Amino acid sequence: MLMPMRSIAFPAIINAVKMSTTATTSSTTIDAFSIGTAGTPWGNAEFKQWRTTRVKHRSYFDDVVPRIESLRKNNYDMLYDVIQYGDLPLIIDDDDDDDDGGGIHDDKGDDKSCQASSFPLFVIKTRDWSKDKPNILVTGGVHGYETSGVEGALLFLESKAEHYSKYFNILVAPCISPWGYERIQRWNANGVDPNRSFNPEGEIVKGRSFNPEAATEESAALMKFLKNDMKHFIGNNNDQDFICHIDLHETTDTDETEFRPTKAARDGKVNIPDEIPDGFYLVQDETSPKSDWFKAMIDSVRKVTNIAPANADGKLIGEKISQEGVIQIPNNKNLGLCAGVTDAPYRATTEVYPDSPNATPEQCNRAQVACIEGALDHIISVL
Repeated sequence: MLMPMRSIAFPAIINAVKMSTTATTSSTTIDAFSIGTAGTPWGNAEFKQWRTTRVKHRSYFDDVVPRIESLRKNNYDMLYDVIQYGDLPLIIDDDDDDDDGGGIHDDKGDDKSCQASSFPLFVIKTRDWSKDKPNILVTGGVHGYETSGVEGALLFLESKAEHYSKYFNILVAPCISPWGYERIQRWNANGVDPNRSFNPEGEIVKGRSFNPEAATEESAALMKFLKNDMKHFIGNNNDQDFICHIDLHETTDTDETEFRPTKAARDGKVNIPDEIPDGFYLVQDETSPKSDWFKAMIDSVRKVTNIAPANADGKLIGEKISQEGVIQIPNNKNLGLCAGVTDAPYRATTEVYPDSPNATPEQCNRAQVACIEGALDHIISVL
C-alpha cells in the first residue's frame, strides 16, 4: 500500500534498513522457467515458489539511496529537491487464498534485525522550476535488473543535469523497481512486468509478446505522483505537462536465457527463441516518429558505444527498424509502457547492451547519459 509523501530523514532510513538488506536470502535459487507444469499457467503456488527463490544480490539502500541523499547536499542542495513519492512494501506475508501470487515478500529467515517495512521511492527535481521552461522526465530502473538504467539516471543528475536545468525543468525517477533491483529481476515481486503495467486497460493483441499486464504498485505510485501530487511540489501556477520523456533500459543476454523462457512458463506458453542484438538501440513510438530527434540521440551515443546493427532480415529483437539503431512499435500508452506514462511529444526508450564484448559497465552508464544529452541538445536547437 502506498503511503502519503513526506519529508525525508535520509540517515534514519539508511540506518534502519541497512542490516536488513545486505544479507542474501537463505532460499535456494532455481531456474525460474522450470517452475510449474509445461503448458499450464502459474497459480499461487508457482508464483510463491518463484518469489521465494529469487536471491537478493545487492542493496537498494546501500547502492541507490546514499547517492540520492548526496544530491540533497554535497553542493547540490541549491540545485535539487528530493521527494519521496511512495513506499513499496518490503515484507508482506503471502496469502495462500490469493490466486495472483500474493503480495510483496521478503525472506525473513536471515533478516532478524529488519526494522523497515518498505522501500522508499524517490524522484529528484531541479529546484528552479519555472513556467517559462519546458519539463523533462527521465526514468530508470523500471526493470530493476537493468543496471545502467539506474546508474545512468543518477550519473545524469551528478554530471549533466545542472547544465540542462538552464533550459528545462528536470524530473528524474532513478529506480522505480527496487525489489527487482535487489534481486536482479525483470518482474516485480508479484511476477508482473512493471514496464507493461502503466496502462493495464491498454490494447490486448492475441499472440503479441508485449501486451499490457496487471497494474503494479511501482507504476501506480509514479502515475499518482505525476497526475495528482506533483503540482504540490512545483506550484499550481506551473505546467505539469512534459515535452520529453526518456525511459532508460537495457537488453541483456538474460532476456533470452532467463526472462523470456520464464514468461512463457508463467503464461503456460511455448518460448520462441530470439536473438539479442550487439549494441545500443532505441524504441520509437509509432505515433511520435521524430526521426531527426532519434538520429540525434543515436549520433550522440555512438561516441560512447556501438550501435546495434539490424540482422539479415532487417530487424532488431524481432522488430523492423525505422532507421539506424531504432525500432518502431505501437503506441507506448496502449502497451502499458513507462514511456507512455506522459503525453510528451518527444518520448523514447533506450536499450543498452551490457553483455557486449565491446562495452564496459562504465560505457553503458555513459551511453545512457549521452542519449539524454543528444535528446536535449536537439530539443534546444528546435525550440
